[in-house]
Amino acid sequence: MNVLLLGASGRIGQRTATELLDRGHAVTGVSRSGTVDGIDDDDFVAVAGDATDPDDIAKLATGHDAVASALGPSDDESPEILTEMMDAVIDGLRRANVDRLVWTGGAGGLEVGPETMLIETEEFPEEWEPVASAAIDAYDILSEADDLQWTYLAPAALIEPGERTGEYRTADRELVTDDEGDSYISMEDFAVALADELEAGNAVHTYLGTGY
Repeated sequence: MNVLLLGASGRIGQRTATELLDRGHAVTGVSRSGTVDGIDDDDFVAVAGDATDPDDIAKLATGHDAVASALGPSDDESPEILTEMMDAVIDGLRRANVDRLVWTGGAGGLEVGPETMLIETEEFPEEWEPVASAAIDAYDILSEADDLQWTYLAPAALIEPGERTGEYRTADRELVTDDEGDSYISMEDFAVALADELEAGNAVHTYLGTGY
């Protein structure tokens, strides 16, 4: 596939680019600066783009088979920029006639019990609530885009740099936990899950949780 990767310069974005390239896909990596460090591959092109501008997204997405997003707010941005990005990406993809989108979402909206989301639990860190709430708002926007073949892929409660094992589990709208009740995934294995879903398309129109 020829994949447009938004947020390619971030930690998840870089690992996703590497995973896709290792599988033989061509990747156009989008960042604000137009530079993506640590990737040297003939099938990779780094370009500058504004993920809040639907015109920019439409131009960048044209000619690609699918779009993957590892977008997130920078330290100096309001979390609400996530909804602005979602609106722009959906609009841009429609203009470009590209209908496949896998979006890296948040775990806060995943269910941990009957009608209880992770963000609603006492254990959820207060400092994470603004970003988690914005991510849920972004999902609500995406869930209305029935004309796109979208997947909202959420990591586990804890995602960190680590080992690529190629192993992970998924659950529809549920937080994935291990036998001890811990919810964790490495960024490397999350990139595997993202690439798998982009290729297979088994969870279209799904808020999918990942973890071990």
